[in-house]
Amino acid sequence: MNKKNKIHVFTHFLSESKRLFWDMDIKTLDPVKSKCIIIERIVTRGDFQHINQALAYYGKHVFIQEVTQAGDLDRKTLNWLSKVLEIPKTQFICYTKKQSNLQHWNS
Repeated sequence: MNKKNKIHVFTHFLSESKRLFWDMDIKTLDPVKSKCIIIERIVTRGDFQHINQALAYYGKHVFIQEVTQAGDLDRKTLNWLSKVLEIPKTQFICYTKKQSNLQHWNS
């Protein structure tokens, strides 16, 4: 599949995924420029089909780069990604950021 067709298929897939991008205009969402927000939304709110589509479009290297750079992943998503991608949690920015912002339970 050539690059133009690949972009068209992925853009169409995103337009069918309105529940993930309910607060954005999907028509103006550029899959290349907005890959960070797209991947973060897919892993936090999507299902396996969404994740597989993102992996197929972006490739494993870019997908891993974006999820490890994501600033805010919930604990369950972080744990799942760490196990599935076989990447230590310490490699995720959101994990190291949360660890540095620990608050006392009594404060």
